[in-house]
Amino acid sequence: MKITKITVQKKNKSRFNVFIDRGNGEEFGFGIDEEVYIQSKIRKGTELTEKEVKSLQLQDQFQKGLNMAMNYLSYRMRSMDEIRQYLIKKEFEPHTAESVIERIKELGYLDDMEFSKMFIRSKVMTTKKGPKALKQDLKQKGVDDLTIENALTIYTEEEQVDEATKLVEKKAKQSKKLSEHALKQKIGQVLQQKGYAWSIIEQAIDKASLSKDEDEEREALNLQAEKANRKYKQYSGWEYKQKMKQFLYRKGFPVNLIDEWLDENQDLNDQ
Repeated sequence: MKITKITVQKKNKSRFNVFIDRGNGEEFGFGIDEEVYIQSKIRKGTELTEKEVKSLQLQDQFQKGLNMAMNYLSYRMRSMDEIRQYLIKKEFEPHTAESVIERIKELGYLDDMEFSKMFIRSKVMTTKKGPKALKQDLKQKGVDDLTIENALTIYTEEEQVDEATKLVEKKAKQSKKLSEHALKQKIGQVLQQKGYAWSIIEQAIDKASLSKDEDEEREALNLQAEKANRKYKQYSGWEYKQKMKQFLYRKGFPVNLIDEWLDENQDLNDQ
């Protein structure tokens, strides 16, 4: 086949339309990226075999994939698997996606270790997540376990305690109605969900000093007791007291303070 004409595409000036003649007159042959066009040195009158056309189309697919992947990377760093999944979603063949990934790695724009470190720093700053949660997030990005473990070494135990302590202090301010015991239990659960190890959680709780003095504990007890009274006000006598005690005990308040509150507030319910 012979090339009869090469024109710039109207909607994309970086791509060209190649027209050919197989012996039956001019027809559209294929589209080609500017980079591939320059490298191939084809021009009007160039004769091509089917094999050469196939080679140009493969090069074009690679270049197209590379251009799209680099644009995708321009918004933020990506993991290799993110690039892979993006290209496959865009209907590139798996072997083309792998070739593109290798090329971007050669150019220095794709490195799962550096990506993981930056991801960890960003998430710690914005979400205060612990190592376990960060590991899960990175696995979802397709990063392998060894790379994740090595990257997590930048998140030292001291930093983990500091970040966890900030979370403890924040949650404590939001949970003043809770008993000291219930507060510590709730905060421990929150930090576990955030991905912190229990050893870090214990240090953070100690560092934040969640201990309440007796007046603070009484204030919290009073708030919970008022809530319980509204719930059980239809009961009376021994049944009322038992339900109140059970409710407040489950909230983590000591028995002596519960009894003291009930003695001081007998007028809230007919005994």
